[in-house]
Amino acid sequence: MRVAVIGGGPGGLYAAALLKRLDPSREITVWERNAPDDTFGFGVVLSDETLGGIEHADPTVYEAMRAEFVRWDDIDIVHRGVRHRSGGHGFAALGRKRLLEILHERCRSLGVELRFHVEAPYPAWLTETYDLVIAADGVHSTTREAYADAFRPSVAEHRCRYIWLAADFAFDAFRFEIAETEHGVMQLHGYPYARPSPGHHPSTRPSGPRDQLGASTVIVEMREEVWRAAGFADLDAQESVSRCAKVFADALGGRPLRSNRSAWTTFRTVVNAHWSHGNLVLLGDAAHTAHFSIGSGTKLAVEDALALAACLEEHPDLPRALAAYEAERRPVVASTQRAARASLEWFENLRIHLGQPSRQFAFNLLTRSRRVTHDNLRLRDARFTRAVEREFGCPPGTPPMFTPFRLRGLTLRNRVVVSPMDMYSAVDGVPGDFHLVHLGARALGGAGLVMTEMVCVSPEGRITPGCAGLWTHRQAEAWRRVVRFVHEGAPGTAIGVQLGHSGRKGSTKLMWEGIDEPLDDGNWPLVAPSPVPYGPRNQTPRELTRAQLTDVREQFVSAARHAGRSGFDLLELHCAHGYLLSGFLSPLTNRRTDQYGGSLDRRLRFPLEVFDAVRSVWPGERPMTVRISATDWSDGGTTAEDAVEIARAFAAHGADAVDVSTGQVVADEHPEYGRSYQTPFADRIRHETGVPVIAVGAISSWDDVNSLILAGRTDLCALARPHLYDPHWTLHAAAEQGYEGPGVSWPAPYRAGSRPPRTGRTDAPKPRLALGT
Repeated sequence: MRVAVIGGGPGGLYAAALLKRLDPSREITVWERNAPDDTFGFGVVLSDETLGGIEHADPTVYEAMRAEFVRWDDIDIVHRGVRHRSGGHGFAALGRKRLLEILHERCRSLGVELRFHVEAPYPAWLTETYDLVIAADGVHSTTREAYADAFRPSVAEHRCRYIWLAADFAFDAFRFEIAETEHGVMQLHGYPYARPSPGHHPSTRPSGPRDQLGASTVIVEMREEVWRAAGFADLDAQESVSRCAKVFADALGGRPLRSNRSAWTTFRTVVNAHWSHGNLVLLGDAAHTAHFSIGSGTKLAVEDALALAACLEEHPDLPRALAAYEAERRPVVASTQRAARASLEWFENLRIHLGQPSRQFAFNLLTRSRRVTHDNLRLRDARFTRAVEREFGCPPGTPPMFTPFRLRGLTLRNRVVVSPMDMYSAVDGVPGDFHLVHLGARALGGAGLVMTEMVCVSPEGRITPGCAGLWTHRQAEAWRRVVRFVHEGAPGTAIGVQLGHSGRKGSTKLMWEGIDEPLDDGNWPLVAPSPVPYGPRNQTPRELTRAQLTDVREQFVSAARHAGRSGFDLLELHCAHGYLLSGFLSPLTNRRTDQYGGSLDRRLRFPLEVFDAVRSVWPGERPMTVRISATDWSDGGTTAEDAVEIARAFAAHGADAVDVSTGQVVADEHPEYGRSYQTPFADRIRHETGVPVIAVGAISSWDDVNSLILAGRTDLCALARPHLYDPHWTLHAAAEQGYEGPGVSWPAPYRAGSRPPRTGRTDAPKPRLALGT
């Protein structure tokens, strides 16, 4: 096999070395347009997992790297002059230049041909001349762009500028430092990559050769508008370096910074629909990128090389080998990119967290990517985590999720909410035995608040024929029965009702018969802000007239009165997911030209009128919340910035909390799914408006709930599917954490089951089978 490698970075070199080591008969050539001692950046970070793979695949490379490693366990976060240290994290780093030297030596010893100062031939020629072509030519890959129709790349630029620099001393921990300047917030990411010489301490000021005190990578990052306001756009390279050293003089101990052809740039997230085309395959940054704040692109590239080499060994047929490589790596990379995106966006929006207490801020930063969690951090550094819990107000031994929370006159015993879930099981809008059992079981399960499904305010406001309602006394009496059971059978659990109107998404089949599909017969007419159908098969709604708007508002008022008499503890107004009130908020569904359309203030007018009318008849001591879609996940729709203003408007009108969901407004949406993927929207609203928030969306574990609550990203967590899987989710969360205190109580008939039953064989004490000497 003849192999061409385009790009002489760590990923391309390591792939070449592995392939040659596994089969010395392979002819492998690496093209690198720069000189062998040219390198960009300074130190690279590798995980223990990656190092284990390197050790197994090529002990020679591993031993050479191991001799150079700088290892450390601590992370320092400096926030408003206060430093907090968290331990137990485990990093290893070495200089990028030294890593390349190691890989050059290994490639040459194995017989790989390295061609420096040479541009690789055009990919089309390489693919005809070589059996395999590996494109490892980086984030700006010309190879990828030459075959863009095949790889279908997507490149997203982000909001921060950053620059890679170095300091000639070794930090004694991974350091994050925040600088609040007159121009805005700037941040430093720093870590050591070369050890100090014996006898020197990192705090010692430099007095001799550069390497005496070791070396550290220093990345300075800030939002584009801060970068421009601070004048960096007008500075040359050396002036930028000097300015950065001055801003972070405390972190650097007054020492200078240096560059290596460093330049300000914006991070680009690269995603490709396909990683191979014929005998051409992408590797490393050419295939994917992940923000530097969660690790290293070198780490991903090296792991790609390991997987590619293994797949070529396991599948002698090249197409199968390349397919296996992509199938193995894509899920790993996608997971890393989700974590990286969460981390990147956290730093982009860093300013909203600055008002937090410094220790909570540090915990928030450490858990920003969702890969480090409350439970994980407790294992790494129990002392630090206990200190955060204590400052948050957790009594000793109490998980954050079991602390109480007050909304107006209602105190919730814990932070868990059973999210509204449509059951489509009512008859003529009347909830029956199914609803009693469904909601009753979840109330017995220990959550602080159980929410009904969307309860419709009129027959025409139903989504499906099976939707529950509150437009008749009979329906109200049926709901009273459910509420009574919750209050009497599950003391301490509150129950809330969610009121809504389907708008243009009504008159559809039950979910399991065809979600959002129109009825085969028996359809009822639909109304909406504008005559825009939800989908091509859905009917076109009538645009609501002024008189009809008044009628709809009064339907909400009537339903709220019924809800109050039924005894609900909380009322939520459904202004999300493309239903009627949500339809007014989104510019994609509201095309009116009157006072209820156009600017955001005018699109808010009718939902706020409904809110005010409902609030006026809802008992004053009982809280009222609003569910919103914080983004439409579609171009031209509601943005995160709009969501902040929407939440602020409802809070000004008396909303006690905002339930922050996303999407489902238009059929053509592109959500960015992932664990807790909607939480950043709640986080932003909470910190920019000060209104309490309920976070929803792929929150599935009690560890996630604890992490989000303790980090201050939300006040309450609403879970849907986990409560379908396990009605006693909250009780089981307490049992799994060994918690039996306030905030959770097992119903008396269930207390015998408060500990997991033992199943299967247990290991008994072993008998002594030999005499001691």
